[in-house]
Amino acid sequence: MPVITLPDGSQRSFANPVTVHDVAADIGPGLARAALAGVVDGRQVDTSHIIAQDAALAIITDRDEAGLEVIRHSTAHLLAMAVQELFPGTQVTIGPVIEDGFYYDFATGHSFTPEDLGRIEQRMEELAEQDLPVERVVMSRARAIELFRNMGEHYKVQIIEALPEGEEISLYRQGAWMDLCRGPHVPGTGKLAAFKLTKVAGAYWRGDAKNEMLQRIYGTAWANKKQLKQYLTRIEEAEKRDHRRIGKKLDLFHTQEEAPGMVFWHPAGWSIYQTIEQYMRKAQQARDYREIKTPQLVDMSLWQRSGHADKFGDDMFMLRTEDREFAVKPMNCPCHVQVFNQGLKSYRDLPLRLAEFGSCHRNEPSGSLHGIMRVRGFVQDDAHIFCTEAQIQPEVSTFIDFLHAVYEDFGFSEVIYRLSTRPEQRVGTDADWDRAEKALADALDAQGLPWQELPGEGAFYGPKIEFSLKDCIGRVWQLGTIQVDFSMPGRLGAQYVAEDGSRQVPVMLHRAILGSFERFIGILIEHYEGIFPTWLAPTQAVVLNITDNQAEYARNVEDSLKNKGFRVVSDLRNEKIGFKIREHTIQRIPYLLVVGDNEVESGTVAVRTRRGEDLGSCDLEAFTTLLTRDVERRGRISLENQY
Repeated sequence: MPVITLPDGSQRSFANPVTVHDVAADIGPGLARAALAGVVDGRQVDTSHIIAQDAALAIITDRDEAGLEVIRHSTAHLLAMAVQELFPGTQVTIGPVIEDGFYYDFATGHSFTPEDLGRIEQRMEELAEQDLPVERVVMSRARAIELFRNMGEHYKVQIIEALPEGEEISLYRQGAWMDLCRGPHVPGTGKLAAFKLTKVAGAYWRGDAKNEMLQRIYGTAWANKKQLKQYLTRIEEAEKRDHRRIGKKLDLFHTQEEAPGMVFWHPAGWSIYQTIEQYMRKAQQARDYREIKTPQLVDMSLWQRSGHADKFGDDMFMLRTEDREFAVKPMNCPCHVQVFNQGLKSYRDLPLRLAEFGSCHRNEPSGSLHGIMRVRGFVQDDAHIFCTEAQIQPEVSTFIDFLHAVYEDFGFSEVIYRLSTRPEQRVGTDADWDRAEKALADALDAQGLPWQELPGEGAFYGPKIEFSLKDCIGRVWQLGTIQVDFSMPGRLGAQYVAEDGSRQVPVMLHRAILGSFERFIGILIEHYEGIFPTWLAPTQAVVLNITDNQAEYARNVEDSLKNKGFRVVSDLRNEKIGFKIREHTIQRIPYLLVVGDNEVESGTVAVRTRRGEDLGSCDLEAFTTLLTRDVERRGRISLENQY
């Protein structure tokens, strides 16, 4: 007689073995209709899963994040079924869930078109309306290989052959269609009511360019039509904000094939970059960070000792000279330990905070490169804090305060906190991990912050907190991190003299706030749609003359504002003032200063904003005060929006 313990601690007893669906129905008919899957003793299962012994059970519905994953995984199967019905002879390969959706890779001689996507989507809708039962089937590895070989599904045969001998294979059947899968899946296709196919792309089998090219169909799926509509609206908005399009329009940067994954910064883009770097430099100096600079090329022996050669060797650019092998620096941490090791440190020197705007290079796959968001050459706002174990929690708390202040200055107020704990493969004792995880959790709790635990997601050398922020259209970007490292300082010989005179290995905290400058600037471009806060804008004001009579006065206004440290230009072209206003408004320059004969005579400027507001005329001192206040507010409040 199984006793089922529910998440709220309540229990239900049954005279016979029951399915997850049976338990949901016993709780209530509404839950039975909403149930998509279950979690039995920590393992996700189908609603048809039979529970024969006492167990803990949680019912998964479309209100749960796990429920959305089940919906998306099942919709990928629906896609594959529709494709094989419409295009006989097509082989299916893999169809995983991804962020906000799913994809499925197909081997076919047919080239899918946008019109094909419409047909496929229509067939998927028809299959969903039929509410076909989704059934789990289990068979031996040998039988599964025979089954898929007879079906002509050679890719599925390869997948199964890669599994261990004797492993039990699960398949899912809906109607006459069947696919290899671990599950779980929805109980019937009728649960799939809100989906959209989005695009077609190429993909290599198993991600290897040496293998055959497949066709990948992407899609998205949601719990209901309302959520789907909201997502599609968000995607349309994201396309409008694409940093590559805006970057070209505002002449910020470019990339080209001769330097894949590298950024060519133009003057306007480099102005944004430098403003951010100078801001971070001052902010770090105010918090007792010491800025350093370390080499780009380092002998492979250091990367071998640090452990990076084994774990990240395939991602490193290497070269040989004079019978020595060097790596282009993929990260900064081993080099920072070398700086710490110069001269014996005392406990009185700790915490020691070393920061570097470190230029790094990683051999990212060419297919994953994306504008300035995913590149091979990038710069991190990287820092490492060498401290004692007792200093971990206060240092993390101080860092969280720092991070919040930075994000608010850039206009981000909503932060998501996740604590990644020990993975199966790790270094250090359980006692070390206990203390480190507790220190990070205590730091989050001391701030009163809500956080989610990610079990097993920590680095091999220690746990970490990940900080993600939401942009103006609701997208989540993982940016900051602080990680506790027990391993690298010892591997690289770092020591300090403790208060009792003994030699001890310091704890190393890896931390970043922005991540890479390149990706962060890409996020800023899309968040603001290129309408940067005045403090970041490459040009903060432009002086526009109406006729040549005001040219000298316009230059004087420009020079006066430049001498006060503002980024100002003059547009003295022989063009109509309306044309010049429109052009600079399109370029998203915060303030447009129009000068005609009246302004020359009164020593004033007529102030307009890029949003079209007319702020009237004021003298240069008053405008300087306005501009100064706007810059000082950074991204927290845009002064121009107050008028």
